[in-house]
Amino acid sequence: MDKSIKSHYMNRIDDKLTELPWYVSEYIDSRKRKLSHTTLLNYCHDYIIFFDWLVSEKFSAATRKEVSLTSLESLTVREVENFLSFLEYQLGNTKYTINRKLSALKSLFDYLQNKAETSDLKPYIQRNVMAKIEFNSVKETQETIANRIEGKILREDDFELFRQFVAHDYGVQNQSNLRIFRFHEINRERDTAIVSLILGSGLRLSEVAGINVDDLDVNKGLVRVLRKGNKEQYVYFSQQALLDLENYLKIRETRYEAEKSENYLFIAAPIGRKGKSRRLTPRSIEKLIEKYAAAFGKPTLTVHSLRHSFATRYHLENNDVPRLKNQLGHSSIQTTMIYTHLTDEEMRNAVNNMDR
Repeated sequence: MDKSIKSHYMNRIDDKLTELPWYVSEYIDSRKRKLSHTTLLNYCHDYIIFFDWLVSEKFSAATRKEVSLTSLESLTVREVENFLSFLEYQLGNTKYTINRKLSALKSLFDYLQNKAETSDLKPYIQRNVMAKIEFNSVKETQETIANRIEGKILREDDFELFRQFVAHDYGVQNQSNLRIFRFHEINRERDTAIVSLILGSGLRLSEVAGINVDDLDVNKGLVRVLRKGNKEQYVYFSQQALLDLENYLKIRETRYEAEKSENYLFIAAPIGRKGKSRRLTPRSIEKLIEKYAAAFGKPTLTVHSLRHSFATRYHLENNDVPRLKNQLGHSSIQTTMIYTHLTDEEMRNAVNNMDR
């Protein structure tokens, strides 16, 4: 990932840490070499929710920043269970989300009890209530996961229909609204290239946002990305994605007033008269996909479901799970196996069609 986007995340993490107790900052600093910046930012969000809940329940201090180690040490199992109920019934978090937040808290409390030391070599806390809390039991078969994904992906002709919608039809749909129409005219090559690249490669959101111009190898149809675990990998993309990327690159420098030193691939339009161009952030990419998806009539489409769409189509056409695993950057082939279940019905229909 490019240094500028990593710096952007680190600045956001540092901003969040100013709102949290000192020992949380110390913990986050201790994990910067081992965890991705996106994971650390999520941890900060999770801790803010937890400490705000502590303050609202009057267990400790007046502000989240003032919550003491003693307050954490004196928390009971019942109080923590009440917090988890708050996440589920008040915030509407799923069991998966609750498990993730609980994992962040367990990691923090483990650090405070087993790794951090005072000047006299004592742990920060003697009692760790989070060690007594169990994760939600969530058991899903690969078929269940596949069924959950199935209604949120593009199939067959939808690939080109959605791409064409982003490239052209969205503007036609909004031609009576001059502001929206003009904004689309400015960004349609860029947005089409983004959609086409995800549908033609299965890249993750962070990977797309972090691409630089010199990461592209247009001759071989490859792009260099930084995958989970900071692993660098060259990933293939489709011929259609190449065409759309080339169309975007033709107008990138002049349309977005990009300086030669600004090497990031996808650029946000300058804001104001003296505004400078800047890298399109992951959240901006999410929002533009959400915008097009809603107008297209499939509001459940997200960047991640476009990745699922690529994977499903790849497996249907190639039936090569090991190569798909490598293309998607999965660490375990079991994760990739869900796409075999997604395409079972389509394969059954294909076999049946042979009898016609």
